[in-house]
Amino acid sequence: MKKLNNALTASSLFLLALPIVTQVHAQVTNTIRVNENAIGFAIPSFSTILSFIIKFFFVVAGIAALIYLLWGAFSWVTSGGDKGNVEKARDKIVNAIVGVLLIIVVVAVVATLEQVVFKQALCFGLTCDVTLPNLLDKRGP
Repeated sequence: MKKLNNALTASSLFLLALPIVTQVHAQVTNTIRVNENAIGFAIPSFSTILSFIIKFFFVVAGIAALIYLLWGAFSWVTSGGDKGNVEKARDKIVNAIVGVLLIIVVVAVVATLEQVVFKQALCFGLTCDVTLPNLLDKRGP
C-alpha cells in the first residue's frame, strides 16, 4: 500500500509540475543577448574574426619571407668567401624573394577578384569581411 501511495504522490506531483515546466521551456531561446555598452566593445562576428585570421596569415607569411631574406644576406656576409656557403646563401635569398613575390601576386589576385570581379558580393577576407552567398534557398524545396 505504501508503494502505491508513493507512486500516486509522485505521479500527481509530476502532473502538477508539467504545466510549469512546459511554460518555462517555451520561454527558452537560442540567442544570447549581451549589452555591448556594458562590456565596452562590440562583439565581432564570425566573418570578422575569419577575415582577421586570413589577413594575419598573410602578414606572418610576409614577415617570415623577409626574415628568411635577412638570414640569407647574413649567411652571405659571414660565408668568408667559401663557394659552397655563398651558393647556399644565394639560394636562401632567391627563395625569399620568390616567396615575397608569390605573396604579393596572391594578394593582388584575391583583391582584384573581390573588388572587380565579384564586386564584394563574394569576399575572401582581404579587402572586406568574409561573405559567402547562400547555397540553399530559404524558401524550401
